[in-house]
Amino acid sequence: MSTLPRIGYVGMTHLGICSAVAAASKGFATLGFTPEDDLAAALQTGRLPVVEPDLDALLRVHRERIGFSSDPVRLAECDVIYVAPDVPTNDDGSSDLSVLDELLLLTFAHARNDSIIVILSQVPPGYTRARCSGGRQSLFYQVETLIFGRAVERATRSERFIIGCSEPTQPLPTAFARYLAAFECPILPMRFESAELAKIAINCCLVATVSTANTLAELCESIGADWSEIVPALRLDQRIGQHAYLSPGLGIAGGNLERDLATVVQLGDANGTDVGVVRAWQANSRYRRDWVLRMLHARVLAMTEEPQLAILGLAYKENTQSTKNSPALSLLQALSPFKVVVYDPVVTPQSAWHPHLTSAANAIDACDGADALAIMTPWPQFKSLQPSQIARRLRGKLVIDPFRCLEPAACAAAGLEHHVLGRDFAL
Repeated sequence: MSTLPRIGYVGMTHLGICSAVAAASKGFATLGFTPEDDLAAALQTGRLPVVEPDLDALLRVHRERIGFSSDPVRLAECDVIYVAPDVPTNDDGSSDLSVLDELLLLTFAHARNDSIIVILSQVPPGYTRARCSGGRQSLFYQVETLIFGRAVERATRSERFIIGCSEPTQPLPTAFARYLAAFECPILPMRFESAELAKIAINCCLVATVSTANTLAELCESIGADWSEIVPALRLDQRIGQHAYLSPGLGIAGGNLERDLATVVQLGDANGTDVGVVRAWQANSRYRRDWVLRMLHARVLAMTEEPQLAILGLAYKENTQSTKNSPALSLLQALSPFKVVVYDPVVTPQSAWHPHLTSAANAIDACDGADALAIMTPWPQFKSLQPSQIARRLRGKLVIDPFRCLEPAACAAAGLEHHVLGRDFAL
């Protein structure tokens, strides 16, 4: 049996760290590289800068197979090198590729000539082929499957690998193919541009499902229907499937989905393609994000002098520290004239988010004296809160619970006015 290839990951952000630990968990000697000395030292001692369920435990179990370094010379030790920093997006969804460009050039400079280099960060169509200049045939693109809060699951149990190649009809290099085979999932080689667009296509289909759920869930809120009763019927339809994302939410949060919509709009405008439906998804997302704000204005802010509000959850979703495009932060900005008390089990509030912001020690303390409570992130611990205890601490009775963390019947029994996405309050 030949020696297993040594795997390198360049860029120790969310994507790179989770992917590197997953490689070690599959039995491969792995190097995590970052040009930041302090970050490399922290990682080497097991201190992770990202929050993910099971990530710390997975690192501890496989610690002997992974090392971290800020010395780029060590990249020459690796047979397959993934360049995998997170790609940030600005407010209009455009990607900032500068960090990826820098790390890719650094990797080219220090990797062996026979090393396989794989871009794992999400990039716009055309990016990878443009970096193939100079005759380098060992460059590949792999579609990342990172989902904040489920990154370990996705990195260790991949559904499939979509691989962008300069020559998709040719077999993958042995070291690369052997590494991918360890994950025991389908491998789909295709042209660079097809792979880059495949990721966007997946996210567009997801956005279509999210937008459908959001639109029809809002209709439920007005006509006496309950969206949670409809979802099982949809899951039994083979044209939609049991794994479809059908939960209504507060628009499209995070960064990747908004980035992909912006990319499609830009490409469509440049090439004369009608992208009106994508613009409609963007508009629907912005409208649905303000659902909590509209509820607060109608039931508290317009009729209460000097109201105090409680907000539970600042992350854009549960099980992550990311606040990128978080509906909670958007709400805070809109509530700047009012006193707000917040609590999140992971995210530390920042004074720049709101001029009158107070942080509570726990979820129940945040409710003290508040005229209304909004649960903006469905953290698992919020689901164990007792509505009767919340009712005793609130000054008002309004609880806005988009993701149904609390049971409606228990809230009604506690005398709370409980509002959920996709459910008529009269039910």
